[in-house]
Amino acid sequence: MGTIKIKNIRIYAYHGCLVEEGKIGSDYRVDVSVKADLSKSAKTDNLHDTVDYVHLNKIVKQEMAIRSQLLEQVAKRILDRILVEIPIVKKADVAVSKLNPPIGGNVAMVTIEMSKKR
Repeated sequence: MGTIKIKNIRIYAYHGCLVEEGKIGSDYRVDVSVKADLSKSAKTDNLHDTVDYVHLNKIVKQEMAIRSQLLEQVAKRILDRILVEIPIVKKADVAVSKLNPPIGGNVAMVTIEMSKKR
């Protein structure tokens, strides 16, 4: 078993419960980690035998482009797609962070983390 991580995917999106968030948008950070058997790809040196992190990044970008009120909904969609589209993945973790959230204080970010496994 091995782990592939993509850290600090930066995306501008329009999530949130406030009407203004849907109009103005905000900066987000997404971190993804997947567990899979990487022994075959370590032997074959073939991209088709591993988890393509370009595919992971594409899933994140596409799901972040769909407006949601809650970050939990976005994270769930990302996790679901990873497990459906990349059969080699046994477990996926995702953290979605809203940078400088509008919560009436000096807060760097709020983050939700979720995991899903087969």
